Amino acid sequence: MSATHDTQGSDRRIERRLAAQPSQDGDGVKIKRLHDFGGGLDPFLMLDELGSDRPDDYIGGFPPHPHRGIQTLTYVIHGGLTHEDHLGHSSTIEAGDAQWMHTGRGIIHSEMPLTDHQGLHAFQLWLSLASRDKLSPATYRDVKAAEMPHLTQDGARLTALGGHWQTSNGEAIDGPLEALAGQGAVAHLHLDEGASLALEADAPTLLAYVFDGTVAIAGESVSAGELVRLSKGDSLSLSSPNGAQALLLAGTPHREPIAHYGPFVMNSEAELQQALRDYRDGTLTG
Repeated sequence: MSATHDTQGSDRRIERRLAAQPSQDGDGVKIKRLHDFGGGLDPFLMLDELGSDRPDDYIGGFPPHPHRGIQTLTYVIHGGLTHEDHLGHSSTIEAGDAQWMHTGRGIIHSEMPLTDHQGLHAFQLWLSLASRDKLSPATYRDVKAAEMPHLTQDGARLTALGGHWQTSNGEAIDGPLEALAGQGAVAHLHLDEGASLALEADAPTLLAYVFDGTVAIAGESVSAGELVRLSKGDSLSLSSPNGAQALLLAGTPHREPIAHYGPFVMNSEAELQQALRDYRDGTLTG
């Protein structure tokens, strides 16, 4: 979260709450899903949490399927996922690793789960591409846990997957993913019992998704399974009485129309219909 945007010179407060809803995708994979394709989380579109110690809940994975017009960021807490795509990429990410996919004009890929003694726990985030990038070339990369820098402070640990993050006392790090859509920034926050962390936080869009324990933000409690959108401001204070984990998401809205159908996110219905024709005709990726 860089200091490049106008702010109100104040702490950020909760202005909207969303609760993750049970759903399923791929070959019967059970997930918790949050989404807003109406622009309310712009530039973010959707966040899926995959988490189960029962292989039947996820082992079918996500067989080959297409995308156009988005970026995806997949992050593993435990277990793993193997990615393959039509460009010839094949890689496996495990605990603490991430994979980033810029679908651009089109990509066809699969994601198949791996398990460990705890099962599988992972996240996939969708970011909308700006209209100028919707039909750009597809790219992919994975990022290992060792590449991700950390901020640590009195029982708080922030791991930066992408973007710029800075504490109120001036410590700063930059995550390895520098090309996230909408100047995106993503981090994993871990708070020990009684720990707190104060961040400089002036990005126009700032979201927090709590997935373990309870986090206090501006005097309000946010429980596991809740995503909150925060008001404008230039600082963010987080604490937890009993320990917690959360994903922090920051970015700059595109403020463009969003047209969504399944794995395609464009700016108009006509562009969506073209994506469907291209997929049927075998020209989505070419």
